Amino acid sequence: MAPNMNPKKVPIPEQKPEERIKNFNEVALGYTPEQAKEEAMRCLQCKARPCVAGCPVNVKIPEFIKQVAEGNFDEAYRILVSENCLPAICGRVCPQETQCEILCVRGKKGEPVGIGRLERFVADVAMEKGSQEIPEIKKNGVRVAIAGGGPAGLTCAGELARLGYDVTIFEALHALGGVLMYGIPEFRLPKKLVEKEIAVALKLGVKIEKNVIIGKSITVDELFQEGFRAIFIGCGAGLPSFMKIEGENLNGVYSANEFLTRTNLMKAYDFPKSPTPIKIGKRVAVIGGGNVAMDAARTAKRLGAEEVYIVYRRSETELPARAEEVHHAKEEGIIFKLLRNPVKILGKDGWVVGMECVEMELGEPDESGRRRPVVKKGSNFNFPVDTVIVAIGGTPNPLIRQTTPGLQVQKWGGIIVDEATMKTSKENVYAGGDIVTGAATVILAMGAGKKAAHAIHEALQEKELSSLV
Repeated sequence: MAPNMNPKKVPIPEQKPEERIKNFNEVALGYTPEQAKEEAMRCLQCKARPCVAGCPVNVKIPEFIKQVAEGNFDEAYRILVSENCLPAICGRVCPQETQCEILCVRGKKGEPVGIGRLERFVADVAMEKGSQEIPEIKKNGVRVAIAGGGPAGLTCAGELARLGYDVTIFEALHALGGVLMYGIPEFRLPKKLVEKEIAVALKLGVKIEKNVIIGKSITVDELFQEGFRAIFIGCGAGLPSFMKIEGENLNGVYSANEFLTRTNLMKAYDFPKSPTPIKIGKRVAVIGGGNVAMDAARTAKRLGAEEVYIVYRRSETELPARAEEVHHAKEEGIIFKLLRNPVKILGKDGWVVGMECVEMELGEPDESGRRRPVVKKGSNFNFPVDTVIVAIGGTPNPLIRQTTPGLQVQKWGGIIVDEATMKTSKENVYAGGDIVTGAATVILAMGAGKKAAHAIHEALQEKELSSLV
């Protein structure tokens, strides 16, 4: 079968911008079988397989793509889920352009193969057909606890369940999925799809305890007392950060975390059918330049805001958001106010009426390698807005570190781990995802969960063998 040497990816159908800003339906509509096969034939099936090295969960990329090209979609899915338990989710939200696709040979003289688009297609077809197979598992009776039901925790749980462990996930909210459910908007990641994919993962026999806050409802040490042999902490970094400027306590100021949780998990977009309202003014400013900022801005637009601004202190070159998200935001009319930074939120009668901002210019690179923003003297100006959404990142909830003696953490609150095993300073406790790295990607959290599961298995096996000697 000769490869398709078209230098460009097969375009993925999308809702038109003028239509999608009025609904919460998915923006990208996905490939048809014919489009998927055509795109899959762009893969050269390299012997070196450089793309695999860029995948945090080591998906066998050329193998699954070869099956798509040949029309064997069920086999492609089997190959995918042998390494990735959430392919429909990853196909939508992974930054493939900076991971697997950036290493694709086709990218040297054109666009790389659309690996993420093909992953999404294969997973969607499998879910539609209900063709997901559940392997037979021989249980070993060893109990492992997972703190947090987000991408890291779900992946760790799935891997350990496959290996025969009795796994229990303890989740603080009333729904599993973590950021997949409360953080990423419906138009990027439909919640019914998340629930379906999580349900498949849970068919491996994982137990769930919802509305349980580790460090408050039960501590790590108490979990050990209850008979768990190892614990994985994957609670994320959901405590929002603020700028610590005057006016952040005014009505009309949200953290992106609260704003997106209200909209996604609590369905504020369906008010009054849903009991959770959200107040959006005519002019909304979102402070930040990452994916969360883009999500918040695009959500505000769909909730009825007339003008939505991204206010970011660096230039477009330094925007940390995915290029695709920036592109979609611009298409939807989001206005970018770059090299600007708020120094005060202005209020009247307790409500936001504007922001005082300063202009910035870029100086020498900082420790992240990006040029450091420097304030232009005397550049202060007032900017009228009636809603402000702060999207500058988050930190881990301090409850776990406060209630777990012997657990070493970074100054900012992240748990310190051995990167090879995800083992913490406390015996039989492992951690991964945003609670270790700070806000990062879904696939990196999944990679950490997978790595930790295999390290837990190895450590428990060693203990079992040593006890027999």
